[in-house]
Amino acid sequence: MSRERILLVEDQETTREFVGMILSDAGYEVDSAEDGAKALALLDDEAYDLVLTDLKLGDISGIDVLKKAISLEDPPAVIIITAHGTIENAVEAIKIGAYDYLTKPVGSDQLLHSIHRGIDRRRLASRVKKLESQLEQDFKFDNLVAKSSRMRQVIETVRQVAKSDTTVLIEGESGTGKELVARAIHANSRRRNQGFVAINCGALPETLLESELFGYTKGAFTGAVETRKGLFEEAHEGSLFLDEIGETSPAFQVKLLRALQEGEIRRVGGNKPIIVDVRVIAASNQDIKSLVESGAFRTDLYYRIYVISIELPPLRERKEDILPLAEFFINRHSSKRPGPTPGLDHKTIALLESYHWPGNIRELENAIERALVLAGSDTVEPRDLPLDVQNLNNSSTPGEMPLSMKEMEKIHIIRILEAAGWNQTEASKILGIGYNTLWRKMKEYGIKKPA
Repeated sequence: MSRERILLVEDQETTREFVGMILSDAGYEVDSAEDGAKALALLDDEAYDLVLTDLKLGDISGIDVLKKAISLEDPPAVIIITAHGTIENAVEAIKIGAYDYLTKPVGSDQLLHSIHRGIDRRRLASRVKKLESQLEQDFKFDNLVAKSSRMRQVIETVRQVAKSDTTVLIEGESGTGKELVARAIHANSRRRNQGFVAINCGALPETLLESELFGYTKGAFTGAVETRKGLFEEAHEGSLFLDEIGETSPAFQVKLLRALQEGEIRRVGGNKPIIVDVRVIAASNQDIKSLVESGAFRTDLYYRIYVISIELPPLRERKEDILPLAEFFINRHSSKRPGPTPGLDHKTIALLESYHWPGNIRELENAIERALVLAGSDTVEPRDLPLDVQNLNNSSTPGEMPLSMKEMEKIHIIRILEAAGWNQTEASKILGIGYNTLWRKMKEYGIKKPA
């Protein structure tokens, strides 16, 4: 792991060497500059995590160094240190963007503490900037690939829904992009500057799901050694994405309904109500209405989350989007291979557009990423695709009926389990479904690990 880099700007040689030694001994990589001109030149050529600069440097002051540093694309934290401490100097430096202002003489402990905090702050700012850039790039409506009329209608609905705080239910098969749509709603809402918190309700047992969502108090159960916030609190003033909500039990649904109705939660083991302002976006790969009719899902909760419903069509029903999506994923993943961005062979295109894609968009992206790794030229050929796609034309012998969707799903699940070494937790992640859902499907199809 690379060490954090610090630029030390100090015109007094003795002080510069002494402070440089302290920083080096603390594990930092240090570059030194004896005046402002050299500091500006180093900032042009090198990247630093933090700049520690004297205020009085001659013609080019520490304030000039500060202004240069914070103008960079990925700015370092800046600490001003000087013997000429005045309130006016401090206020000016902080207003411009300095992280801290220290007055000589400064003890080594105080100096290192300030530097440590400054680097942590800079690291956090860089991460936030990266996440904001990722949101802007990945979740803008213009970047959602939708050539088919059905997906264009979905995106228009998302555009309208994002303007309100209405609870939304997103339904669709695994891999159709439900979380992507949920993030798009959040990123284009008034809550976009607050947190987007996601949880897969089908991946956790009921007791753990409750403590994850609502939090718990110290001593609430064995292992609760401290009080912990739940995801409802983490998402305060933001959005909470409840994926696979159909996997929850009726008993848990009662508690979830109370939280949605009252706008407050209680931590496990606690009696004090906690007010939360959260927009809930729920999703399911099952038909929630059918679950209501069978008694597996509470009617009152259904109507609470079913204010706006968005149904994502499976990829096999939006074939016009397959080629644009494939090209989108090629551009996304081509940086992982040397050479120019590859194209698609016409036979490859035919296979991609004819395959049924039981894993939907997630499976398509996986297939493209794999093909880019295996492609031996600047063209993706059929042999670079997964065997399921390659063998499309040989999936049934003459005179046999084509496989049903359930039969194809069973075959797909078995292949994924085999690829995961029959690790059901890993297989459920690859399939994009909850562990409990995989367990039920294995039971339904009679799938067992070979002896």
